[in-house]
Amino acid sequence: MSGTRFAIEVHPVIPKRIYRITELANDLFYTWERHVRSLFMRLDPHLWTACGHNPKVFLRRISQQRLDEAARDSIFIEDYHRALSVYDTYRKEEVSQEIGELLDPAKELVAYFCAEYGFYESLPIYSGGLGILAGDHCKAASDMGIPFIAIGLLYRQGYFMQTIDAQGRQIAHYNPTDFNDLPITPALDQNGREILIQVAFPGRMVSIKVWMAMAGRITLYLLDTDLPENNDHDRAITHQLYGGDKNTRIQQEIVLGIGGIRAIRALGLNPTVWHINEGHAAFQILERCREYVKNGMTFASALELVAAGTVFTTHTPVPAGHDIFDQSLVKSYFNNYVGELGIDMAGFFSLGSTADNLEIFNMTTLVLRGSRLHNGVSRIHGGVASQMEGKIWPQIPPQENPMAHVTNGVHVPTFLAKEWAGLFDLRFGGGWRNELRNEDYWQRIAEIPDHAFWSLRQSLKANLLEYVNRRVLNQLKRNKCTQALISRITRSLQPDETDILILGFARRFATYKRATLLFSSPERLARLLNDPKRPVILLFAGKAHPHDVPGQRLIQTIHDFSRRPEFEGKILLLEGYDLGLSRKLVSGVDVWLNTPEYPLEASGTSGQKAGINGVINLSVLDGWWGEGYDGENGWAITPHGPECDPAYRDQQEGNELISILEEQVIPLYFARNGHGFSEAWVKMSKASMQSTIPRYNSQRMVMDYVRDYYTKASQHHFALAKDDGAPASELAAWKTRIRNAWPQVRIRRADEAPSAITAGEQLHLRVAVALGDLQPTDVYVECMIGTEGETGEFICQKSHPLSVIESLPSGETLFSLAIEPPLPGLQYYKIRIYPHHQYLAHRFEAGLMLWI
Repeated sequence: MSGTRFAIEVHPVIPKRIYRITELANDLFYTWERHVRSLFMRLDPHLWTACGHNPKVFLRRISQQRLDEAARDSIFIEDYHRALSVYDTYRKEEVSQEIGELLDPAKELVAYFCAEYGFYESLPIYSGGLGILAGDHCKAASDMGIPFIAIGLLYRQGYFMQTIDAQGRQIAHYNPTDFNDLPITPALDQNGREILIQVAFPGRMVSIKVWMAMAGRITLYLLDTDLPENNDHDRAITHQLYGGDKNTRIQQEIVLGIGGIRAIRALGLNPTVWHINEGHAAFQILERCREYVKNGMTFASALELVAAGTVFTTHTPVPAGHDIFDQSLVKSYFNNYVGELGIDMAGFFSLGSTADNLEIFNMTTLVLRGSRLHNGVSRIHGGVASQMEGKIWPQIPPQENPMAHVTNGVHVPTFLAKEWAGLFDLRFGGGWRNELRNEDYWQRIAEIPDHAFWSLRQSLKANLLEYVNRRVLNQLKRNKCTQALISRITRSLQPDETDILILGFARRFATYKRATLLFSSPERLARLLNDPKRPVILLFAGKAHPHDVPGQRLIQTIHDFSRRPEFEGKILLLEGYDLGLSRKLVSGVDVWLNTPEYPLEASGTSGQKAGINGVINLSVLDGWWGEGYDGENGWAITPHGPECDPAYRDQQEGNELISILEEQVIPLYFARNGHGFSEAWVKMSKASMQSTIPRYNSQRMVMDYVRDYYTKASQHHFALAKDDGAPASELAAWKTRIRNAWPQVRIRRADEAPSAITAGEQLHLRVAVALGDLQPTDVYVECMIGTEGETGEFICQKSHPLSVIESLPSGETLFSLAIEPPLPGLQYYKIRIYPHHQYLAHRFEAGLMLWI
């Protein structure tokens, strides 16, 4: 049919009796509060789904008749007032004493910077794990009443939408977002004017509009360059998340880092703690330094003051995950800006380079030099990051350098299935939401009758099967598959046939995540998936970056396997992975698979989302599972180290994965009692929830940050800021003096080392130190006493400082210690020296150390 098709929306008038529903639609609180979302769903379930669970679009398109009926419906009005009560109570809730004692909301404010935020599928400004983690961090900060704002970019097209064609090729679609569809409003300055800021690019100024989104008790500020006053290229800076080339990437990071600081200043806000979540926002460090330099500080002093209040979290042990720019590109953007910092270009480049690579500008290096509290996102990743970034502290043993860890957690109200929440309300009362960090409390999951627990899990599986069946049918019909093929592929997706074991694998398709590890033994896998007495299906979902060709090949490989006759209907590859599909998968599958190359999995929060829903993890002992696995809450694949031949490693770990499935997982699931369920499976599923909910939720994570990072950063910043920053200037001058003098420092024994002493006798140590231009008060001389580990490593048990005795004729300073060895029998001791100053945030932050 020819002719132009015009679209028009007929907007209803919201009845006065339910008018505050628009307020609920304009607060991201709806993304984690089911009482609010259920209002929209009750009004029109089909429209709610069709609108992508977007309440603003929903309220524009719902019929006037339906709204008028709802306004007269006493049951709906009761639910409406209940939702408003939940919302109003939440907004007015006072900060807990625990938080108030750590961060005073009247004096302190945390500013959190991230390139992406995954609140909900209806706000498409996220790509994957980093953004969802950032969204969960914001939600937990709101739940806990932390004084907190978040800064990001408002992407016009966001990350791509994915389809998979009939040949298994990923197709990326970029759909522009109408900002009228989002719960955002222009941010206003203190005079009520819309905020517009600028940053300098080569030969021009780029204008940036600031938008704001309410998210419960915190505010998210988003930056947008798609403005008429900018040229077409600059308007596109904030179009795509992780799109474009290196030039686009550095432009986005200038907008986020420098523009983010200018937006905060225009808002009249004065954060005391700055949390940089991954290195994309590292340029904010330079902008904050520039402000201090403009007011008369030296750059070195400004950097100390800025770094004191800055927390940095790194999220990936994969080198490709760290932004590195050519110095020529950086110079083209910062040639004039450097003058405002009071340093030359060589000094500027030194902030982003290391001795082993002087030709590049590394954003992670910059943020490490501009922060004093740093962390990875699991215990294993913290250790890996300390090795990766050890060049920042070249003489410090990696296990002792300032890189620590905070293990990620997930936002329970977002990812816990509503069925579980309802059961907890029924059995535990509503108070369980206030006990998320109480490990003892969650032991009561054992009290849930096994049959009820199994029944609920099967119900979640039925929901998943129905949902997956719908998506797969749409996918196959769009790809013009035959009805016979469609029938074969969907034959196992019947919601009334839940006596089937579902394995799930869903995450970004990067090669190190080894999505195809299961296929290392296709014959064994085919036997497992085709046992008619013990049916098993395998669900895959995930995206590969549009520039990641090897990742896209993984998708094609999975597609090709899924089309083999022995795997049709047994292996299903789902397209369009997003938060909505993720929530269904992590609550509905039986087993969550994770097979990364050790030690490249930073955390792996999808497994945590599965665990809180009673899904059992089967994972390589990497990321969070390295500390979460306890032998009773899932299964573990023993990793081979990175020194192992990759092909051999993959073969061995693939065989172990298949063996665990064949010998443990499948038999346990189908070991049915007289009541039709597996008691041992229920026991392990309960253990999964008991161990995961209290230890790996985002409230625990955020409290770790508040207690161990935010409070320390705030205190350290205030300490260095006293007397117009005099302590920061003192520390900067001291570090310069230390760096210049350290090459001349020498340390030696000034006595003979005894090989044995009698019990009760003291060990006397005398150490001579050539300090050069330094003073004894500039250093700390330490004796470490310990034992030898199984692989010959030294394990420190206790350490003691040596005291200054006298100056020697040689010009050296004599240090001594008399101590009774604390351990019986054979033991070892080591002596070292390192710089010391009262204003250091970490005793080894200078990165200098010498040993005898």
